[in-house]
Amino acid sequence: MTKAGSKGGNLRDKLDCNELDLSLSDLNEVPVKELGALPEATIMDLSCNKLTTLLSDFCGLTHLVKLDLSKNRLPADFGRLVNLQHLDLLSNRLVTLPVSFAQLKNLKWLDLKDNPLDAILAKVAGDCLDEKQCKQCADTVLRVLCMAQEGLAEREAEKKREAKQRAKEPQEQEAQKREKAEEKERRRKEYDALKAAKREQEKKPKKETNQAPKSKSGSPGQLPACLKK
Repeated sequence: MTKAGSKGGNLRDKLDCNELDLSLSDLNEVPVKELGALPEATIMDLSCNKLTTLLSDFCGLTHLVKLDLSKNRLPADFGRLVNLQHLDLLSNRLVTLPVSFAQLKNLKWLDLKDNPLDAILAKVAGDCLDEKQCKQCADTVLRVLCMAQEGLAEREAEKKREAKQRAKEPQEQEAQKREKAEEKERRRKEYDALKAAKREQEKKPKKETNQAPKSKSGSPGQLPACLKK
């Protein structure tokens, strides 16, 4: 495995102001640790090497402003390189770009020529034949990926809402069962109370009503003989 240190000497010796040229160095691995010690190297050329992958630590090189990775065989997950303004990915066998690419908010220039891009991305990227088209490529690709990222975020949020709702459903169903049971018990108690009150009412003796008073001398309602004329 060829590294910059073994192929081209000390990296600092290759540093020209803020530019570091590691092109044509027969690299198949990026010396991330050594590059991290050179934060002044904001412009980096890694073109025409044998790079097939980028370690996750590579995205920690957030000081990079201009990066040339053309003519390698790389995936394109550069989302954390948030300060990138210029990115050359010419001829990298790229088919698509990850949604995380949308995080490159400062990107002003992008070249995706000579990649087997899928039809939709190829149409969005355009031809990248000159400075103007490469600037347009960066702008259009970012806008499309930002929309895709927003759509993905919305779908993820919807999935979380659905999962939360599914988690709540058993609790809601249990609460409804409890409410129904409590309502049934309340109605049963009301019914028992009414039945008890009715039984108590039936136990009480009935009062005599509408009875004429009896006369002391005999038949009810007849005057005594002494009062008759």
